[in-house]
Amino acid sequence: MESLLINPISKASANQRAGRSGRTGPGKCFRLYTSYNYMHDLEDNTVPEIQRTNLANVVLTLKSLGIHDLVNFDFMDPPPSEALLKALEQLFALSALNSRGELTKTGRRMAEFPLDPMLSKMIVASEKYKCSDEVMSIASMLSIGNSIFYRPKDKQVHADNARLNFHTGNVGDHIALLNVYNSWRETDFSTQWCYENYIQVRSMKRARDIRDQLEGLMERVEIEVCSNASDLDAIKKAITSGFFHHSARLQKNGSYRTVKNPQTVFIHPSSGLAQLLPRWVIYHELVLTTKEYMRQVTELKPEWLVEIAPHYYQLKDVDDAGSKKLPKGQGRAAL
Repeated sequence: MESLLINPISKASANQRAGRSGRTGPGKCFRLYTSYNYMHDLEDNTVPEIQRTNLANVVLTLKSLGIHDLVNFDFMDPPPSEALLKALEQLFALSALNSRGELTKTGRRMAEFPLDPMLSKMIVASEKYKCSDEVMSIASMLSIGNSIFYRPKDKQVHADNARLNFHTGNVGDHIALLNVYNSWRETDFSTQWCYENYIQVRSMKRARDIRDQLEGLMERVEIEVCSNASDLDAIKKAITSGFFHHSARLQKNGSYRTVKNPQTVFIHPSSGLAQLLPRWVIYHELVLTTKEYMRQVTELKPEWLVEIAPHYYQLKDVDDAGSKKLPKGQGRAAL
């Protein structure tokens, strides 16, 4: 299970940052932790990112370059063999690799996009559901991280109300991101509109740049850009095609349980679905703070999982019998 964790920096990174204060003139470095923390809590050096992150994108890139012997590939910092195996399993589940570990047509298309493979698969799948225009916008908004909305301390209520306006109809967080982008585009990418809706202008411009790049790549992989804005189920199915790994089911106590590799998780408080608690959801990522939270959440019908990924889910995995016995008022029926 992947999670975004907040970890202390290493001693090497701390010393490097301290060096910034005196580079161009006299300066001082004030550390926001004690000398005891520095000596006992910080690692000497930062663990290389390739040894602590999902390698699916790395493996997909290497495969697209014709490099198939991953075990003996000369990595600068060799990743754990378990991480390579998980990456291969994920790419196989996404239909990017065949049973011999070779790139499929879908995999070759996915490799053209400079995105996480799940986002790439979502875009490739949008061709089937004829909603590539909408899915491109969602992918670009997801790619910029969690820096879209802001909450000034003196206007938190106004900011929250502005954000919830994009969730009208309880459409889920992915469609809400689409609503944000489309609304901004309708104003001719107005900076003033961003200020009025408590949205980061810089983040939106970055999303627009990413989307423009994706649109150029769509032509390269011969996917027609077409719109299907009125069919939200089609858009959600395209999203599910990429993120079926990230599914969770509501439990009696109000928490969620991931369907594969069972783990207790919760909807992030910033989600438009945080108070609704739908029975089945897919999510973009997990972030660990006080709890394991799902971020960017959308409701789905459980039968979609079997329809879209029959090689990954069986009917017994999505049996909704347990969810039907939830306490009164919990667990909105799926869609």
